[in-house]
Amino acid sequence: MLHEGDHVNDPIENRVRLAVAAALDKKTFDLDVLSVGELTSIADYFILASASNERQAQAIADSVQERLRQELRVKPLLVEGTTPGRWILLDFGDFIFHIFTEDTRRFYGLERLWGDAPNVTAEFTNEAEPRRHALKKTS
Repeated sequence: MLHEGDHVNDPIENRVRLAVAAALDKKTFDLDVLSVGELTSIADYFILASASNERQAQAIADSVQERLRQELRVKPLLVEGTTPGRWILLDFGDFIFHIFTEDTRRFYGLERLWGDAPNVTAEFTNEAEPRRHALKKTS
C-alpha cells in the first residue's frame, strides 16, 4: 500500500533514480537531488553532480542519456553546455540534470540559489540521510 509521499511506482522517481545511478557509475561526486517542484514550475527535481574535469563531465552526461534512452526510451528535451563541458545541462522536462566541474559548481552555487528546496538525495541513492554541502565561493 502506498502512503501519501511514497513514490515507488511514480515514473518520474524511476527516471531520476536511473539517472542518478548512471551518473554514479561514472564516478560523479557531491551528487544532490533537490525537490524544486513546490518552488518552481520549471521542473520537479534538480540533480546536481560534480566531475573532476570536462572529460568526466561529458562521460557522465553520455551515461545518463544512454541509460535513460536504452532502459526507458527517454531522451532529453534539451542538452546544453557540452562544449566546453564545465556545466552540462540535461533537461528531461520534469527533471533537470546539472553536471559541473568543481570550480564551476562552486562559482554558480545552485545549492545556495535553491536553498529552500528539500534535499531528497537519500531517496535516490540509498544513503541514510541527505548531505548538505556548504560550497564556498572563490573569487
